[in-house]
Amino acid sequence: MVRRSLGRRFGWLWAAYAASAYGSGLGFGALPLIAVLVLDASPAQVSALSAVGPAVGALIALPLGPWVEFRRKRPVMIAMDLARFAVIMTIPVAYAFGMLSFVQLLVVSAVVAAARIAFNAASGAYLKALVRPDDLLVANARFESTTWSSIAVGPPLGGAAIGLLGPVTTVVADALSYLLSALGITAIRGREEQPQRTGGRRVRASEVLDGWRHLLTHPGLRALYLNQLLVSGLIMATEPLLAVLLLRQLGFAPWQYGLAFAVPCVGGLIGSRLARGVVARYGQHRILRVVGTLRAVWLIGLAFVQPGVVGLATVIAVELAIIISMSLYNPVLATYRLEHTPRDRTVRTLSAWSISSSASIAILSALGGLLANATSARTAIAVAGLLILASPLLLPRRRDFAPVPDLELATAGSQPPAAGVPRAGG
Repeated sequence: MVRRSLGRRFGWLWAAYAASAYGSGLGFGALPLIAVLVLDASPAQVSALSAVGPAVGALIALPLGPWVEFRRKRPVMIAMDLARFAVIMTIPVAYAFGMLSFVQLLVVSAVVAAARIAFNAASGAYLKALVRPDDLLVANARFESTTWSSIAVGPPLGGAAIGLLGPVTTVVADALSYLLSALGITAIRGREEQPQRTGGRRVRASEVLDGWRHLLTHPGLRALYLNQLLVSGLIMATEPLLAVLLLRQLGFAPWQYGLAFAVPCVGGLIGSRLARGVVARYGQHRILRVVGTLRAVWLIGLAFVQPGVVGLATVIAVELAIIISMSLYNPVLATYRLEHTPRDRTVRTLSAWSISSSASIAILSALGGLLANATSARTAIAVAGLLILASPLLLPRRRDFAPVPDLELATAGSQPPAAGVPRAGG
């Protein structure tokens, strides 16, 4: 199959995304690892790191949706990259002076979460403006592929770097990747219109809620939104619990922990490459229903992990099945979401989605940590695996999949196209 060209501007944008994605791959799970290995954090503290940070970040990001909606998106993206670079770099500095604390990790987690929400929301608006509607799935699949390839390469290298150079090595790499991303975004040429707003310059309370109104009044988006909150929240809630189970209770080395998540990411390349073809053959609705169901059935397998080679193979097999399903599902979901969202509400809708996702992850991670403290990490993972089996009940029915409305005509007089840098599947 001949690779479709999406233009030079998309090429720069993709390169900027790849830089930050590969840096994040190197730093995959860095904060929980530091909490466990450097600060000797308890399971509840490790879960709190995944809960409190995103929750506070979501609160900070709450008024950012309307603000970003009516700003040029590239400067916003650059600012968010630079903010993440600066705050993440405080970790190695504090570690070098013996001043690193759990509270600092919470603050860094919150700032990074808020910046990520603003970055991702503006990015979707730009992606919609940059590529043709029939190229949206291709673009989202390329970002999805980059995400999983970065995780495939990053964690093993990150684990090796931690073993050789210390626990904050990958944090430095992650921070520098955001600096490279900002430089790549700066290199994107082309005039960007200043979005115009009506009704004054101040953000109104009603505008903050516009994204949720759109999600909850659109039948297809409402079902996908509620399903995604449950699935992503439960999957992410198991991440810190699995770190405790593998690193502390089962005695896995950091490089084994990284390997357990890196090898299955090959499945991300498979799923994202299949997305365009399977949608063309079976239709968007069927893929979202069938694959959305498949991605929920594997998580329970992590509750049966044992020490040694068998345990490592179990984690790899379960993660491979989850990742193939997710990498096929995510670009289809991201494309459907953009197709059914008006341009003058894209940032607020994506912000609402991200804020809700962060809140869901925070709540379920906190509950998972409390349950792990009361029982064990293995028991908490098992409960998450059982709960996620109910998530397919929230997937939309065929009647919810209305034809794509002519959103561009409906909003053509209200706002010019926005711009930014996309984040696949976010």
